[in-house]
Amino acid sequence: MPKKSIQSAIRIVSSEDQAALRSLLSRRAQRLDEAERAIKPIVQAVRRQGDDALLRHAKRWDEYKGTIANLRVTPEALESAARNVSGSFRTAVREAAKNIRQFCRMQMPKEWQKNIQPGIRVGQIVRPLESVGCYVPGGRFPLPSTLLMTAIPAQVAGVQRIAVCTPRPVREIFAAAHLLGIDELYTVGGAPAIAALAYGTKLIQPVKKIVGPGSAYVAAAKRLVSRDTGIDFIAGPTEVLLIASEGRADWLAADLLAQAEHDADATALLLTPSRKLAVQVASEVDKQLQALPEGSPASISLRNNSAIVVVRDLEEAFQIANRFAPEHLGVPEHKMSAMIQNAGSVFIGPCSPEAAGDYAVGPNHVLPTGGIPGLRGGLSVLDFVKIISVQQLQLQGLKRLAPSIITLARSEGLEAHARSVEIRLKSKNQKMRETK
Repeated sequence: MPKKSIQSAIRIVSSEDQAALRSLLSRRAQRLDEAERAIKPIVQAVRRQGDDALLRHAKRWDEYKGTIANLRVTPEALESAARNVSGSFRTAVREAAKNIRQFCRMQMPKEWQKNIQPGIRVGQIVRPLESVGCYVPGGRFPLPSTLLMTAIPAQVAGVQRIAVCTPRPVREIFAAAHLLGIDELYTVGGAPAIAALAYGTKLIQPVKKIVGPGSAYVAAAKRLVSRDTGIDFIAGPTEVLLIASEGRADWLAADLLAQAEHDADATALLLTPSRKLAVQVASEVDKQLQALPEGSPASISLRNNSAIVVVRDLEEAFQIANRFAPEHLGVPEHKMSAMIQNAGSVFIGPCSPEAAGDYAVGPNHVLPTGGIPGLRGGLSVLDFVKIISVQQLQLQGLKRLAPSIITLARSEGLEAHARSVEIRLKSKNQKMRETK
């Protein structure tokens, strides 16, 4: 009897298969809509009932058994966690924090003022937000690295109050908070945490802006409260798109799996003009998948949302990549960056795995998904500051601009605008006549 063929964990499709390509590139907006319908009553309950609703939902969803006051972790507990984690963990946090902080300092906008014409001075001042809420996922994979990525930019920006919410007590997250000097941390997660940060309760005061990734329910809650408070962006299920015409199949497979293991909704794509490489990578994915821990969602995300796409050439690969606007984009060479239009963060060269960016390189790993990279990049220090424009006119500058200002104001039917300039010029001319 002939051997029964075994289906690979990740499919190989051709870019000429338009139906398959559309399916891969289509966004899962309906999932966010469904999630918003599910969490809307929770958000409304926390907004109306405050701590009572917060405690009720913490008990239901996070299996919390304490009092409302105990949702806030004490500074002593944070310090104890920092003492009891391994020395290698403390070293890793400090190394990653150093690079993230340095990158944020380079991003920080500068204040400036300049004379652009005689009597006309313009500039900008930079002010931090007064408070932010950092959401740190704590479900299947608690993410202390996300605490670093959300809190450090806020610290560099000068934010005075940083409140952290995370669904369950995790020693490494507590330790990271202490090492960063953060002492406001609550063990509450999901939509209730987002609602509390947005609207405030007796326990948790509201914040100006909420940042950080999470499940579809967290993303939906952020979208819902964005009508009333600031958010960074909607960061839903994670995505990676790799482009390669050659290279090590085992490395490429490892990068696909690294993204696929996040959750069952993750998307991992490889675009290549080489059918041979596509087959090799698919084989490596099968091999490496067997070595992942039992219960990993990687096989589900590979089967449902992921693929290796054989393209005509690299030009088509970049066209597809820009159309998809991935959260993470891996490309072979720096010179190819000129072809990139849309991506959350870019990883150049075979020695730049996305996992390195998740932890310690410096650029932020909190990135937009679902096509939003077509509009903006990832979280940065700029998300925590306000850039306020400044303008100062001397009389000679106002005189120079007056004809344009008055003409434009009257063209819009705004007579008082025009007169607010004219009255200054007339007053000055009148004063000069009186002194003659």
